Amino acid sequence: MGYIVKDDGWRIPDFMWEEMKQIIPKPIDNHPLKCHKPRIDNRKALDGIFFVMRTGCQWQALDSTTICKHSVAHDRFQEWIADGVFETFWARGLLAYDEIKGLNLKWQSLDGAMTKSPLGGEATGANPTDRAKKGLKEVS
Repeated sequence: MGYIVKDDGWRIPDFMWEEMKQIIPKPIDNHPLKCHKPRIDNRKALDGIFFVMRTGCQWQALDSTTICKHSVAHDRFQEWIADGVFETFWARGLLAYDEIKGLNLKWQSLDGAMTKSPLGGEATGANPTDRAKKGLKEVS
């Protein structure tokens, strides 16, 4: 079951969808009467998930787009995380890149910092805007 939509730059490309649809598990309908509403198309849900991931917007912002409802995208995101769909897609992407370009795994680096804040200190106190806690507020 597919849908046709004008490519506005936010939809998952066809070649990626072809890979994703292979690893998305079939939903289990455990309703005794098999009377659930049909699920929203997986590709629409994936478009919504990628929109949120690419823009950094909140899930609820999907409701003002024509992609899909935020509740559908978020539920599917949680479902697919639990099923390992995105991890499998990532691993397949790495293997494809290695096959095309090659990965040089002999040398790797990691960047990070684990130090105390240089402007922190005992005079900082708790956040004074948090009414549940008392804190210090310096006046300039």
